[in-house]
Amino acid sequence: MTDERQTALLYQTDSYLQEFDATVMAVDPETHAVVLDRTAFYATGGGQPHDTGLLTGEDWQSDVVDVRKGAQGSLHMLDPELALPAVGTRIRGAINWDRRLRLMRMHSALHVLCGLVFRDYGALVTGGNMTPDHARMDFEMDSTDFTPERVAEIERTANVEISANRDIVVRILPRAEAFAIPDLIRTKINLLPEGIAEVRTVEIVGLDLQADGGTHVSNTREIGLLKVIGTRSKGKQNKRIEIALVAPPTNA
Repeated sequence: MTDERQTALLYQTDSYLQEFDATVMAVDPETHAVVLDRTAFYATGGGQPHDTGLLTGEDWQSDVVDVRKGAQGSLHMLDPELALPAVGTRIRGAINWDRRLRLMRMHSALHVLCGLVFRDYGALVTGGNMTPDHARMDFEMDSTDFTPERVAEIERTANVEISANRDIVVRILPRAEAFAIPDLIRTKINLLPEGIAEVRTVEIVGLDLQADGGTHVSNTREIGLLKVIGTRSKGKQNKRIEIALVAPPTNA
């Protein structure tokens, strides 16, 4: 027996939530995973990797080793050496906060990069991916525009925007209202599923506004400095910028 509700995704409205209480709605022996009625764990998607952490019950505990999207919500994949908890079990979840915060900083840095490249050069994003330590973003940009001088200019401008202490605001909007926003989709291909009733937007105030489902810091001062660590041409109209971050001050 499983619950037919969908998992409530707590991180969509609070990226800083580190612990939460939940109930097991379903178990999946094939992937050795549980589905919870609510979760703060991010499932891999949109170029952002999954969270890790811990689930704890009254007489049971397991590491969360992976989180994937399933038909009912997030599949929390657990230690394969341990028995799965039963449906209805009350658990407490705890996020690996160091990993989550580094991913939040990196994701927000990519939005700074995306926002300024779109604003200054009109280039759309053709792909992106991140880890806690480094990330890459691909742009629709001609080879003649993708020079070392241009890349250095992009790095300088990104750090100016980060240092401007811009607030980062998340909203969940009705579909019609969201799609009335000009340039809401900054990717070459619209990846939003057909028929969704609401769209989550992430705004770096004064710089960038786009549809996005990932986790972010609340102000650009938390990102730290952005450093370009590599570039690559993926084709005549497809250029890659790879970045890493320097940690922000401890009082950020």
